[in-house]
Amino acid sequence: MTASLYALSVDAKDPAGLARFWGALLGWEQTDGHELLPDEKTGFRLRFLPSDVEKDRPNQIHFHLTSDRPEQQQETVARALELGGRHLDVGQLPEELHIVLADPEGNEFCVIEAGNNYLANTAFLGELAGDGTRAVGNFWSKALDWPLVWDQDEETAIQAPTGGPKLAWGGPPIRPKAPKNRMHFDLVVPADGDVEAEVERLVALGASRLESGQEGDAAIPMADPDGNEFCLLIGPRP
Repeated sequence: MTASLYALSVDAKDPAGLARFWGALLGWEQTDGHELLPDEKTGFRLRFLPSDVEKDRPNQIHFHLTSDRPEQQQETVARALELGGRHLDVGQLPEELHIVLADPEGNEFCVIEAGNNYLANTAFLGELAGDGTRAVGNFWSKALDWPLVWDQDEETAIQAPTGGPKLAWGGPPIRPKAPKNRMHFDLVVPADGDVEAEVERLVALGASRLESGQEGDAAIPMADPDGNEFCLLIGPRP
């Protein structure tokens, strides 16, 4: 049976602090650990994992937060700054309407203007925008059984059949990959599923199995066709 997207995991020097920031900004409930439970539209959690690795380049994934009304964009920006975020210059043009910010550990995210048709009918966390090839977009569409909702000029995006955030890849040029991405997807198979059969299915789609991973025996570390790490979690999940 097809694995489902359980979480996006984020490496952090201060997992508790980063969980508090994003929990307050998104309005998501924080568990006893460093995890955030999603709102009803999103469908996957955010997990914050301890790491001492310094951030030395833009992340492979960054968040796009949506705005339902014109004033909400500035309200979101003000709340992010109050919580410990900051403005970030990534070369955006004056005529661009989105606002680029960074969280307390420098992870980039954008607050999108109201009326953006591409992110209509998503969620407040409207998109995980990734650096990646068309091949990797097609891989994740088949891996998660989510339809392609955008496939143009090497850019791809997928979305769960139930709606929620889009997962998107911007196409070439692709930045050189970090030795280990600061963010990775965690997948989980159903309780009655066959984990090894799911590994074989993902490999047949273009993934590779890695020898070791941060989560040890609790997960099978893998990589997608672009080399981006992800984990297939083992055992029951709440």
